Amino acid sequence: MGRSKFILGGFLILAAVVYLIYSSTLENQEYFSTVEELKTMGDSAYDRNLRLSGAVIGDTIQYDPQTLTLTFEVAHIPGDFAEVEAQGGLAEVLRVAVADPTRARIKVVHVGPKPDLLRSEAEAIMTGHLGADGIFYADELLLKCPTKYEEAVPEQVSGN
Repeated sequence: MGRSKFILGGFLILAAVVYLIYSSTLENQEYFSTVEELKTMGDSAYDRNLRLSGAVIGDTIQYDPQTLTLTFEVAHIPGDFAEVEAQGGLAEVLRVAVADPTRARIKVVHVGPKPDLLRSEAEAIMTGHLGADGIFYADELLLKCPTKYEEAVPEQVSGN
C-alpha cells in the first residue's frame, strides 16, 4: 500500500513537470518568417511570437531620441540561403530589395537605442509580434550590414 502511494505521487510529479515543459515551450515558440510570408498569414499572425527578416529601407528610418522610438520599413528578402546565393549573395539581394518598390514591405516599430548599423540595405532580424494595425512591434533588433565588410574580406583572406 505504501509503495503504491510513492509510485502514484512520482507519476503525478512527472506528469506536472512534462506539462510545464510543454506549455512553456509553446508559449516561447517563435515562427521565423519573411515579409511575404507574414503578409499572407493574415489574422493568424497576431497571437504569435515571430522572428522576421527583411532589408532596411533607408529613407523610412525615423528616430525619436526623447522616447527612444525607432520606426522604419523592411522589404522582403528570401529566407533560403541557397536562393540568396543564387541571386548574387546577401549584399546584392539587399540592394535589389530596397530598390524594388513592388516588393512586400512592412513597417517596424522598436523602442530602444538606435543601433549604429541601422542604415539602408542592412538586413534586420527582429523578434516581436504583428499588431492588428499591420505594424511589426520588435522586442529585439539585430542588424547585419554586409556592404560594410565587403572590402575587408579579400585582405582578411590573403592574411594582410
